[in-house]
Amino acid sequence: MLAWAQCRPVRRITDIASQPLTFTGSRLFTSWLGAQNLSIAFTTYQADKLFLIGVNSDGRLSVFERSFDRCMGLGVGHAEGNERFWMSSTYQLWRFENFQDPDTLQDGFDSTFVPVAGHTTGDIDVHDIHVRPDGSPLFVATRFNCLATLSTTGSFAPVWKPRFIDRVAAEDRCHMNGLAADKTGPRFVTCVGSSNVAEGWRDMCREGGVLLDVESGEDVAVGLSMPHSPRLYQGRLWMLQTGTGEFGEIEIATGRFTPVCFLPGFARGLTFVGDYAVIGLSQPRENRTFEGLMSTAA
Repeated sequence: MLAWAQCRPVRRITDIASQPLTFTGSRLFTSWLGAQNLSIAFTTYQADKLFLIGVNSDGRLSVFERSFDRCMGLGVGHAEGNERFWMSSTYQLWRFENFQDPDTLQDGFDSTFVPVAGHTTGDIDVHDIHVRPDGSPLFVATRFNCLATLSTTGSFAPVWKPRFIDRVAAEDRCHMNGLAADKTGPRFVTCVGSSNVAEGWRDMCREGGVLLDVESGEDVAVGLSMPHSPRLYQGRLWMLQTGTGEFGEIEIATGRFTPVCFLPGFARGLTFVGDYAVIGLSQPRENRTFEGLMSTAA
């Protein structure tokens, strides 16, 4: 990347009234956004914030934020000609629609996203979200170890689970977190461990991660260190190894992971813009589960 931006919450949101969030960008960040004609949305559940980052008409950086309890997963898509994104929070999945007409400005903004619906899922720990061609979400229900979608009669409807998970239960057995999908639907998922017991993944962080083929259910790659955010882009499969702090490519035929660069922190969230990879990176975790990981080493 030629530019970076950093959001730094001093403490959790309960303390932000006296010690507010600060946002800094590198010298090239604003000009890069402008050159790419790009805005970026990201969440930070440590501060319970959704951020929308863009460029004002005068060339200055635009930072817009709103608070949602434990906001995490984001999925962007289009339906019926409308711009749309989905975002998960502690117990809801929110649908945002752009209320502005194309090629219009309102208070200097070219888009105004409004949360028009919130589906109550309960605390299922939604991670990656894929917006399907009809505009509906397919998401990773991490606590229930499955891919799921919305249900009209329940919190969610399970769609797929790994072969080693014997039933859909609220036990976060394998910590399924990532989903790679294309126009045909879901293709690959990542799990921190292939465990079938409650919280079993926590003992597999260093090298128990797996990448699974959704269609066959078979392993594509094993021995990964906290894999996250698999993405299909330009015919290739990319992924973050959060435990080793690496961004790289997975060779689907062999399962070989080839690192591209080291990321000094806790990497989660990946998308592509042209020849650029845009990666979310937070400070290293400081708890027992993440002790000994290369990405958290001083």
